[in-house]
Amino acid sequence: MPNWFFKVMSSIHVGLYRATKGRLGGRMVGCDVCLLTTTGSKTGIQRTAPLLCFPEPGDKLVIIASKGGADKAPAWWGNLQKNPRAEVEYKGARKSMAARQASPEEKARLWPMVVERYAGYAEYQKKTTRDIPVVILEPSN
Repeated sequence: MPNWFFKVMSSIHVGLYRATKGRLGGRMVGCDVCLLTTTGSKTGIQRTAPLLCFPEPGDKLVIIASKGGADKAPAWWGNLQKNPRAEVEYKGARKSMAARQASPEEKARLWPMVVERYAGYAEYQKKTTRDIPVVILEPSN
């Protein structure tokens, strides 16, 4: 599908999610969804993406930089690598978060869990030669 289609669908998803505080658009494919807002590394413009997310103890969230198995990582991941601060909307609450890539040990624990919850990630990894990052979002001040 063309890239513009995904941008339009993402925009609609974000609008519904925000209007209903996640009651609509808060779950997809049996998983929770959060809205991740990052600051563009080149433009400085804030952009929001709806993403599957997986809660972890300590108010942490795990997200996956898969981009459907594309060879190029999603723009939000590039933004977080330049500026790890982000805003996350999840279950009706907005929080400031800091992002970091999971260590190899953390990924070894988390990857099987996310693949169990959404098997599509295993298929995405098969489609690309890049190692799909597991990203941990932690509350920040």
